[in-house]
Formats: sequence, structure tokens, C-alpha cells
Amino acid sequence: MINCIIVDDEPLAATLLENHISKIDHLKLVGKAENAMEAYKLLQNQTVDLMFLDIQMPHFNGIDFLRSLSQKPRTIFTTAYREFAIEGFELEAVDYILKPITFERFFKAVERVLRNIADTKDNFIILKTDGMHRKIHLTDIIYIESQGNDIKVTLSTQESFIAKSKIIDMESALATKGFLRIHRSFIMNIEYVTAFNTNEILLGNHKIPVGRSYKQEFDNFVNKVSKNKLL
Repeated sequence: MINCIIVDDEPLAATLLENHISKIDHLKLVGKAENAMEAYKLLQNQTVDLMFLDIQMPHFNGIDFLRSLSQKPRTIFTTAYREFAIEGFELEAVDYILKPITFERFFKAVERVLRNIADTKDNFIILKTDGMHRKIHLTDIIYIESQGNDIKVTLSTQESFIAKSKIIDMESALATKGFLRIHRSFIMNIEYVTAFNTNEILLGNHKIPVGRSYKQEFDNFVNKVSKNKLL
């Protein structure tokens, strides 16, 4: 699922984009903004993968707004003006669509986004912490611990921080990336395992328990390690 927002001060154009988005299962609209300041607030409060951004807006145009962002989501410019195309692509926009936007042209742009995501190596995640969206390389994560509706992430630098996410969402996102959930409260990076028994796992100096309901997953992990690694 790709979380997206619409940034456009024209109600009819925004409604048309919303209708197009509703027809594509991979897209989820998480917010709309009529100007750059509203858009900035959305980016602070939502995980945004894709932004449909108008260029001609009051006070602060879309080009300058995107240029001002330190963390830029994938962006598709939506505008009635051709003359900004070069600037748009210089900012690494995924696409540049001229209004009025047909569904066929919209779908082609979204396909480009999907290809872009597929071609990008998923070796990092973006987590929201302390009002910021933080890029974390997966190889730096030792383990993740549930903290109610939040998670605690422990890194190889021995730093840890609290992020706005649920452990079940992290389990789904990391399942094929070398991580294993072995307790209702813990997900581990298997590359950091240094020792284990039937009840607990050591990740360097960190010890985490094996939950009873996760014994099968743990046994599968042990069997795989024993078959391929142990002498």
C-alpha cells in the first residue's frame, strides 16, 4: 500500500485526483492540502510515500516547496503549465502531468512510481520519531521491541529510540528482509544472533526471550542454521 497526499488549491482538480486514487488498490489517500504549509503539516504527521503536488499555489509554489524539504517523498507534479517541467525533473520528480488529468495518464504515472519502488533496494525504512521522519538502514537494527502502540528500536551503535509504529506492521514490513519475530514483543535481526537456546537468544550483549506461541518460527530458524552453518 502506497500512502499518498494531494497538494492542490483547486478543489475540482483535487477531487478529480481523489477519484483517480480511489480506483487503484495500491494507493491510499491519507490527506489533502490546499497550500504548502498544510502539506508540510501532513508530512510531519503522516507517513507519505507519494505526493501529488500542484505547482501554482498561493504564497509558496510547489517547486519551491519540494526544494525546501530535506526528506522528499516520491512526487508527481500536477499542473496546467508546461514551462516548469525541467525544474520538476531536476528535483527528481517521478512524473509531470498536465491538467486536466485523464485517468489513463494518471495510471501511467502511478505505474512509473510502482516500477521506481520495485527498482529501489529496500535496505532502509523510514520511521517517525520526535516529530521527524528518520531513515534507518536495516543492517543497523539489532532488534525491535513493542512499546504499546510504539516500538523501541535498538541499533548496532547501541543507540535506541522510540518510533511511532506497531510491531505487527514492522513484522509484515521486515518479514522477507532477514528479520524474525520470536516473541509478541520482539523482532530480531538474525545477522546479530551470537548464541541461543530453547528459551532465549543472544544478540551480542542483548538477550531477548523466545515466546511460546513463536516456538515453531524459532525451531524453523534453528533447523535452518543447524543444517547450513553448524559443523
